[in-house]
Amino acid sequence: MKKINIIFWISTGLLALLMGVGSISNVLKQPEAVAMFQHLGYPVYLLPFLGVAKILGVIAIVIPGFPRLKEWAYAGLTYDLAGATYSSICTDGIAPGSLVFLIGFGLIALSYIYHHKKQKAALLHVMA
Repeated sequence: MKKINIIFWISTGLLALLMGVGSISNVLKQPEAVAMFQHLGYPVYLLPFLGVAKILGVIAIVIPGFPRLKEWAYAGLTYDLAGATYSSICTDGIAPGSLVFLIGFGLIALSYIYHHKKQKAALLHVMA
């Protein structure tokens, strides 16, 4: 159980950091975020919406409880990252910066898998 918790919290913490940093610049409409969004061809008014959605998703996966909300949050973060990956590849092609997307997908997968392992281990512990 200890190993499961450690892997879960490290992957979830890194995921929260990765998604959280990007979402703050979106909410604040920082010039770099606006420029990137315009380069991708999206309207700037979507920036704060996506930023707030990512912050809420990060909060949902970090706080304990709310299993259905966590499922939706993991799905939302995955869709956000998939959309960012697709948009980036369509505008700039596959670039060295695309590695960040692979890291993001890896962190989402690891956090999600170990979230479920943690739930299963807790259930087995209660039943024992």
